[in-house]
Amino acid sequence: MSEPLTIIGSPLSPYVRKVLVCLELKGIPYRIDPIAPFVGNEEFSRLSPLRRIPVLLDGDLVLNDSTVICEYLQDRFPEVPLYPADAVRRAKARWLEEYADSQLGDVIVWRMFFQKGVRRFLFNEGTDEDVVRKAREEELPVALDYLEAQLPEQGWVFGELSIADISLAAFFRNAVFVRYQVDAGRWPRVAALLERAWALPAFRTLATYEDAMLRTPLPEQRAVLAAMGAPLTDTTYGNASPRYGLRRLA
Repeated sequence: MSEPLTIIGSPLSPYVRKVLVCLELKGIPYRIDPIAPFVGNEEFSRLSPLRRIPVLLDGDLVLNDSTVICEYLQDRFPEVPLYPADAVRRAKARWLEEYADSQLGDVIVWRMFFQKGVRRFLFNEGTDEDVVRKAREEELPVALDYLEAQLPEQGWVFGELSIADISLAAFFRNAVFVRYQVDAGRWPRVAALLERAWALPAFRTLATYEDAMLRTPLPEQRAVLAAMGAPLTDTTYGNASPRYGLRRLA
């Protein structure tokens, strides 16, 4: 590969985080333009017609949607497999990835992280506390009950680390950002899986950047990441005024 891949999107997005973890685990060189989709300029809209992150640029190839990108990475760089070889297990892994993208995305990202973080700090809007309460006390426990029944007592979901483990850990990182801790007494399998995943060097590397970004106003985040040595692009698509786009960040 002559040039590093380019990823457009903030590591604070679980969809972007999922892709970056796959890149880190596979040892694929990349550069990142760490923008929120809400500040993408018109060129970003051309690359991402739904105004979602992440976007992957590989030469002339432009790919949208985290699932499509991860599958492309697996097809192009199969040396470190992140999908089970068995067809049944591979299908189940893809289902858990989709469950994370859709259900956890709705509950954790939109009803918790967006309400408590993005809505307040980027758009200067109030938090709908009823939405947050329902997500924390009603909707997320239902999801955790389901996941607890799907996971093994020890190890990764399908024996070897896969896209299923990566996806679940990527989304629950955003729950941590809004001070939600999975109760290890009630959901021990989920809690143990998350701890194993977050201990991986790929997640730890990104967590360093994420924690710094959370303490930094959006306009200053790129400079902070540059000072930390993050692999940034030379230019950015994130120089427009904040505006709402199409809803999901997948």
